[in-house]
Amino acid sequence: MKYIQPIQIIGTQRSGSNLLRLMLNQFDEITAPHPPHILQRFMPLLPLYGDLERASNFYTLVDDVCTLVERNPVPWTGIKFQRYEIIERCKSHSLIDIFKVIYDLKAESENAAYWVCKSMANVKYAAELETSGMKMRYIHLYRDGRDVACSFKKAVVGEKHVYHIANQWSSNQEACLELQRSIEEDRFLKISYENLLHHSKREMKRISSFLNISLTKEVFDFYNSVESKNTAVAGKMWENVSRPILKDNTNKYKTELTPFEIAVFEKQAGNILQHLGYSLDSSGILNGAPFTEKQLQEFYSENSQLKEFAKQSADPEGMKLREKQELLLKEIKEKYKQEISC
Repeated sequence: MKYIQPIQIIGTQRSGSNLLRLMLNQFDEITAPHPPHILQRFMPLLPLYGDLERASNFYTLVDDVCTLVERNPVPWTGIKFQRYEIIERCKSHSLIDIFKVIYDLKAESENAAYWVCKSMANVKYAAELETSGMKMRYIHLYRDGRDVACSFKKAVVGEKHVYHIANQWSSNQEACLELQRSIEEDRFLKISYENLLHHSKREMKRISSFLNISLTKEVFDFYNSVESKNTAVAGKMWENVSRPILKDNTNKYKTELTPFEIAVFEKQAGNILQHLGYSLDSSGILNGAPFTEKQLQEFYSENSQLKEFAKQSADPEGMKLREKQELLLKEIKEKYKQEISC
């Protein structure tokens, strides 16, 4: 069995990760399927499965993870998961091994030498990934956090108030930078979304050099690929991936956020913005004192209201596709509650 190199994109969602995933997927050597977010969704649920050394418990976990992938809003084509094959290939009874084997199988089905996972929140599980011995290569894709805030405010997923988005974005970037400091230099590459848009050929050359593969012109024709079209029809928040690179998709925050929102974001995440090369705009219109309890309560209340509004205004077709996975996770939790009450 040949070695398949895992690649993990890390950072924060709404930073161009689907664009990068689809460009990487154009390399013959790489498979980059749309992520079912295996670790993000199942790590918190692991206590529900009990002792994974018990064969029945581990089989249930494998079956549930496979079902999650099979219900992905953007289908994984060309592969069917045989539960016992996955169990046999796992070196340990762990979620990390299930995750690796599933992606390995996808790569093998396409005769690919690399696979890419773009579940950017997996940076939270960097310690587990590193302990597993996978020797992942990481691509830290980052975008001006204020533009990330604009994108999240319009998306059906994620936080909606700039205070919460800033805290999440800052925490994610700090985790990425901490990981960079802790591993070998040749396994970590930083790419800014803005450079990917404005200097796409240069940045893709950097990535191909990082992975030791040749860059081809097909990479830039990503928007005509079947995977791109399948992604675009799965939800409005991904519709841009069926178009060529949108070079003007930067500095949105200057017109879409209020001066107060910009100031709030910079108060919470200004140090990381500057560390990543972005300048601050608010000129300190908020003083250095922490937000008051009353202000924080208002932020939390507005965030909850905006989240609820986003759900109600989401496109129905996209929600239907995502509901299949959410229903599975709900069923798992309900099953556990019933077992506890018996």
